[in-house]
Amino acid sequence: MADRVRTAQAGTRTPRRRGLVPVLLLVLALGAVLLVALPGDDDGEDGAACVPRKVGAWEPDERTTGEFTRYGDDQARADDWTGGDGTHSVRLPDGRLLWLFSDSYLGQVHPPPNLSGQPHAWRDQSAPFVRNSAVVMSRSGRLERTLPTPVFPDPGPGQWRWPVAAKVEPRSPGAGEKVLRVLLWSRSTGTGPWIYGTPTATEVATMSLPDLRVEGITKVSDQSGVQDPAHRVLYGTAALDDDGHTYVFGGNDGKAAAKSASDAYVARVPDGGLADPDAWRYWDGKRFAKSGGSAEPVLGDGATPQGSAGTGPSSAATKGVASAFTVVREEGTWVLFTMAAGAEGLTTVTSYWSCGPTGPWHGPAKGFAPPLPQDTAPRTDAAVYNPQAHPDVAAGKGRLVLSYDVNWLDATPQVAASHVTRNVALYRPRFVQLRLMRSD
Repeated sequence: MADRVRTAQAGTRTPRRRGLVPVLLLVLALGAVLLVALPGDDDGEDGAACVPRKVGAWEPDERTTGEFTRYGDDQARADDWTGGDGTHSVRLPDGRLLWLFSDSYLGQVHPPPNLSGQPHAWRDQSAPFVRNSAVVMSRSGRLERTLPTPVFPDPGPGQWRWPVAAKVEPRSPGAGEKVLRVLLWSRSTGTGPWIYGTPTATEVATMSLPDLRVEGITKVSDQSGVQDPAHRVLYGTAALDDDGHTYVFGGNDGKAAAKSASDAYVARVPDGGLADPDAWRYWDGKRFAKSGGSAEPVLGDGATPQGSAGTGPSSAATKGVASAFTVVREEGTWVLFTMAAGAEGLTTVTSYWSCGPTGPWHGPAKGFAPPLPQDTAPRTDAAVYNPQAHPDVAAGKGRLVLSYDVNWLDATPQVAASHVTRNVALYRPRFVQLRLMRSD
């Protein structure tokens, strides 16, 4: 998926078969997690009370993490999912849950020990690699099958599609028939700062229900004409319903151009209109406008958030997001999760909060460092990235399930490749359960 993890000391690509790499979702940007109220933040857009939110508690979700371990290690088939990143999910009308992934491994996983004698399940060097995949989970929470891959074909040579947020909606506004809409990021082979791919377009795939057949793919925002790739905006990192609209969040690739953080943007689409480019409206700083070229960030260099970890006025800390962040609603409060800025960008999940999708966003706030797989080397050698909320995954009362991806980092690509190959836990989603609570 777009915006994969990079490090100043490494700057490496993760391994892939036949010259491809399981490119990491870059999510290096944000701030902390104690949240403070500011004047004027009384109500959310639907009239519900808006109050500052913080992470009151969190713990590893061993059940969900273990289910992906079970499925990925199952040797019954040679064409199913064994690892991937860019983790998104969507509940289908019949109760099943569809999991969407960007760069993914298929094939066989061998039981431990690996060829180095370590206690890890492993895959060999010939394991198939695809740009996107999807796995179906039953109503009971058991992963059952992988859809034929790639689910979304490459748009052309040197181009690929990464699925991001998805939702079930009417085929058109007011229609009775439901379809699944999947937002896609189209990228193309790049050089220099964009060795992980140059952003080119936001697309929307329409899939039939219940058979999950791709009916077509529509381009809703073509960015190829924007000369500087750092200014191209891709939408779909999160999509939330509110008052008859879908609010679609996105970001630019500013960090690829030596910025320390990227900017967050938001668009609005009437329910049932995601696949209609003419239905999209983009926040321009004052209103939702028809032209995407007039879009202004709601968080980042051009939209400085208010407050920082209870300090009141804006702090000098780096503000902004990478394109792989997630947004949830807690009554009238909107909460945005992403990775911390600076040195904690590969270890620590942080958050901002707002009373509406366009802000102002308050934070950053104090973060937490989710665990890595057992038996991995020190945290400095592994990356945590791409936090994504999964409201449809069963959790305890008042709890939210959040996934994050992990990978190995090293200045030498061959070394990084060997670690991902000999320990399959390094390229799979992991999960935590957290509780949001009011912060006064």
